[in-house]
Amino acid sequence: MPDKKLMSDINVTPLVDVMLVLLIIFMVTAPMMIEGVKVNLPKTTTKFISTKQEPLVLTITKEKKIFIQRYEVKLEGLGDKLKRIFANRKNEQLLIKADKDVPYGFVVKVIAHIKRAGINKVGLVTEPESTK
Repeated sequence: MPDKKLMSDINVTPLVDVMLVLLIIFMVTAPMMIEGVKVNLPKTTTKFISTKQEPLVLTITKEKKIFIQRYEVKLEGLGDKLKRIFANRKNEQLLIKADKDVPYGFVVKVIAHIKRAGINKVGLVTEPESTK
């Protein structure tokens, strides 16, 4: 009977192949996941805001629909929803992305609900003006 030895090496080539494919997939899809709700922002000249923690973004569309990140919220339930969200967040900063065609009065109503929820750091997101 010939002397047979067992081979105890692990073939990691298939694992590396799978990991590289997953890496490529995530690199391609990650920029698409950042977008959120599309609105036509007003243009202005301001400085950029730099924060340590990712700020919460509230979006108001032309149709007066309100979104927190990508999830639609009714105006009546906005304050309660924000109180629950900010109970677990250290950074009490909220950014508002409102379409430029939304009536000013509606934006003020939304800001009033935000203030009643106890959030005092509110910023408005705009696009930089083109200097031609």
